[in-house]
Amino acid sequence: MKITIAAIGRATRGPERDLYEHYAGRIRWPLTLREIEEKRKLPAPQLMQREGELLLEAAPAGATLVMLDRRGKVLDSEGFAARLGGWRDSSVSDVAFLIGGADGHTDSLLKKASLVLSFGAMTWPHLLARGMLAEQIYRAQQLLAGHPYHRA
Repeated sequence: MKITIAAIGRATRGPERDLYEHYAGRIRWPLTLREIEEKRKLPAPQLMQREGELLLEAAPAGATLVMLDRRGKVLDSEGFAARLGGWRDSSVSDVAFLIGGADGHTDSLLKKASLVLSFGAMTWPHLLARGMLAEQIYRAQQLLAGHPYHRA
C-alpha cells in the first residue's frame, strides 16, 4: 500500500517540517508528500474549489481518499490503525490524505472521501497537521506490527 499526503502550501525548513520528516522517515509504506499552491488571488469560494481540484490531481488515480477536516470523524489511534490495516488487508493500493488550505475543503470534495478525518475540535496549523498525520501513520504501522511504541 502506497500513501500520499497532498497538502496546500509549502513547508520551508523549520520545526514543523522537521517533525514531519522525523516520522515520515520511519514509515515503511512508500510515502509521498505533494505540496501544492494556487498562486492566483481568488475569492475564498473559488480558491477552495481550485485547491480541491489541485488536491485531487495530486492523488493517485483510484486512491482511497481521506480528507482532513474539522468536521470529520475523530478516531483514536487504534481506530485509525484499524482503518489503515483494513485497507492494507483488502489490497487497497493507494491511500491519499488531502489537507486543504486555510478555508478547508468544499462539501463536494468531502463527498468524494472514503473517510473525513478530524484531529479534534481545535484548529491546528496546516503545517503542523502534516507532522501529526505522519506520526499517526507511523503509530498505526507500529500498532499493526504489534510493536510496543504505542504503549510507550
